[in-house]
Amino acid sequence: MKTQIDTLMQEHRIDALLVTGSAIHNPAMVYLTGGGHITSADLVKPRHQQAILFCGPMERDEAAKSGLSVRLYSDYPLKPLLEQAGQDYTRALAMRYRQMLSDLGLNRGRVALYGQVEIGPIFGILKELSNLLPEIEWVGFARDPILMPAMMTKEPQEIERIRHMAQITTEVVGRTADFLAHHRVENEVLIRPDGKPLTVGDVKSRINLWLSELGAENPEGTIFAIGRDAGVPHSSGNPADLIRLGKTIVFDIFPCEAGGGYYYDFTRTWSLGYASDEALELYRQVQNTYDTIVSELTLNTPFSHYQQRTCQLFEQLGHPTIQSDPQTQEGYVHSVGHGLGLRIHEMPFSGAVAGDQDELVPGVVFTIEPGLYYPSRDMGFRIEDTYVACENGTFERLADYPYDFVLPMRT
Repeated sequence: MKTQIDTLMQEHRIDALLVTGSAIHNPAMVYLTGGGHITSADLVKPRHQQAILFCGPMERDEAAKSGLSVRLYSDYPLKPLLEQAGQDYTRALAMRYRQMLSDLGLNRGRVALYGQVEIGPIFGILKELSNLLPEIEWVGFARDPILMPAMMTKEPQEIERIRHMAQITTEVVGRTADFLAHHRVENEVLIRPDGKPLTVGDVKSRINLWLSELGAENPEGTIFAIGRDAGVPHSSGNPADLIRLGKTIVFDIFPCEAGGGYYYDFTRTWSLGYASDEALELYRQVQNTYDTIVSELTLNTPFSHYQQRTCQLFEQLGHPTIQSDPQTQEGYVHSVGHGLGLRIHEMPFSGAVAGDQDELVPGVVFTIEPGLYYPSRDMGFRIEDTYVACENGTFERLADYPYDFVLPMRT
């Protein structure tokens, strides 16, 4: 939670945070400002002090909605700085940063960098700024030890926003199932009303339309993969592929609030009309493994424990896993889940990058998503739901939706 930030900054000897970029689709900025239509800003958070938000005058009202103290770039006019810098725009911007930071008393210390911006310009500015403020050490983290741990445990209002996204997501999934089931079939291919075959691209277009109608965005796309592509976990699906009966479809949907807010993550595997005996058996194994893992969830347990347990369960069924063979591309080939929030993948992690802090503590929102993948057999399977760890030791699934594998055609 945000109340952890100052403690984490002190623990890692960070005197201030500098977050740059938009307040849209920029997790660190959204987290600290609440988001909004701020297209370019700089947020400075000194340790044990309130954050200051710098922005252009046209966006001052949007910035004020954050509740933070707002300062305008126009208070640091660029024209005289350009003259001083010999019309070197990069140096002039670095000089403006020096003025902004100096006004906050930040002339020395360790400043951690956050935000999503074009890397070239910010690299040039920081290179100049390092010369202008030689007593500041600029710090970047490959594994963020400050904001990511703070963001891992959600406040009640954050959980409610994710729950709302869960309702939108499952509504769209239900519409998709109904849409598929009501198509005419010729030679085991679904046919559109205009007589053309229904494609993966057609289905994705509908998904995007419905998400937009319900107030959500789909910035990372959707996985809607059929046949062999269903056997490659992050294959998004070939838009030209035809929707056929009896082929496994992995439908992994992970939209977010409009403006780049909180995400939801959800997967179902379907086979339209019928499924082979082999597919039915593999799906049953995935569902049983999912049910076992969910039944064993315990508060304050390292998330990596459930990855090891998932590998054990699948290996007992004769499947290769990344625990027995880290290079395997068939069987069970990924981690069992991840944290969810302003990023699709955030702490706690359960796989190879999991650390000591990646535990199922109260307030954590996370996915459970075991799967089996056999592209050589033209099939793949995954079941995924998102849960929150509650203070009373229970784990709440944030949206209910059926686990039916075979979807009957209704035309």
